[in-house]
Amino acid sequence: MRVVLSIILIISLPQFAFADRLKDLTDVQGVRSNQLIGYGLVVGLDGTGDKTNQTPFTAQTFRNMMEQFGISVPENLTPKLKNVAAVSIHSELPPFAKPGQRIDVTVSSLGNASSLRGGTLLMTPLRGADGKVYGLAQGDLVVGGFGAQGADGSKITVNVPSVGRIPNGASVEAAAPNPFNQGDTLTFNLRQADFTTAKRVRDEINRLLGPGVARSIDATSIVVTAPRDPSQRVTYLSVLENLEIKPAEPSAKVIINSRTGTIVIGNNVKVSPAAVTHGNLTVTITEGVEVTQPNALAGGRTVAANESQIDVSQEKSHMFKVGDSVTLDDIVAAVNRVGMAPGDLMAILEALKQAGALRAELIVI
Repeated sequence: MRVVLSIILIISLPQFAFADRLKDLTDVQGVRSNQLIGYGLVVGLDGTGDKTNQTPFTAQTFRNMMEQFGISVPENLTPKLKNVAAVSIHSELPPFAKPGQRIDVTVSSLGNASSLRGGTLLMTPLRGADGKVYGLAQGDLVVGGFGAQGADGSKITVNVPSVGRIPNGASVEAAAPNPFNQGDTLTFNLRQADFTTAKRVRDEINRLLGPGVARSIDATSIVVTAPRDPSQRVTYLSVLENLEIKPAEPSAKVIINSRTGTIVIGNNVKVSPAAVTHGNLTVTITEGVEVTQPNALAGGRTVAANESQIDVSQEKSHMFKVGDSVTLDDIVAAVNRVGMAPGDLMAILEALKQAGALRAELIVI
């Protein structure tokens, strides 16, 4: 029997809401990180590198690197590189990162290397989406996983030994373009689009700085007039991002995760009058063998035949009624009173939505 542990999470918001800082609700347009990627070699492995007969690009990369140092490797020679692995390197270039600063990098095996533990990444350029080099990565890997294998082929692996990190493993070589100091305005983008919250942000900024300074463009963006001088703009933004805004209450939603049995019900969910009954039907099939033997003097033979027995059982279920404008507290009380399992509650919520009695958006993930 498969036992599934299900968890019901009921989120109930209080009647009052705390104000959030503007920096916790929005992002400044143009202030963003940029993804970097590179390709290189990890050396110094203890025989856990790529098998070059299966990953020819590792040998090709090694040959190209040696040629840059003036060493020619014959074309008909395939080096056995058990201590070398081809890897991809990725990182994020933070906003306003300047040349000379250090960033972390993640190194992942591209071939069939079993482990990168103990390896060293050779100097690798990190490029952005525009193809330009923004960083150089090099250093010793920190690998959290490990593996061991016996002579009979049995093995054990803990975590993922084919991925490692290099803290401060890359130096920034060029700053990414940033439009922060351009133009006469700043744009705040809400992390969760909401017309009411956008209006409240606009009104709070105008209350502090004067009418017409902020304009809400849509449910996400609020454009604010800003000084052109960079130093003044930094001070200006520091004042704005610490403004306290009371965000609007979220729309009514019920979120169901059918894989884990997790159900999240928002505070604004309402239910129209409805009568609900739900029961389980269980079918049990038992397979057996019936043996038939002839009489002692009949001269026949013993015959075995399969026999199936089917039993059907149905649990008793009671109908319960939900009233008009049922609140979250009422739904929680009904669930606890009836003692529903998460799977039963999922089926009831989906049926209420189909019947038009659930006044909320039902999201199944």
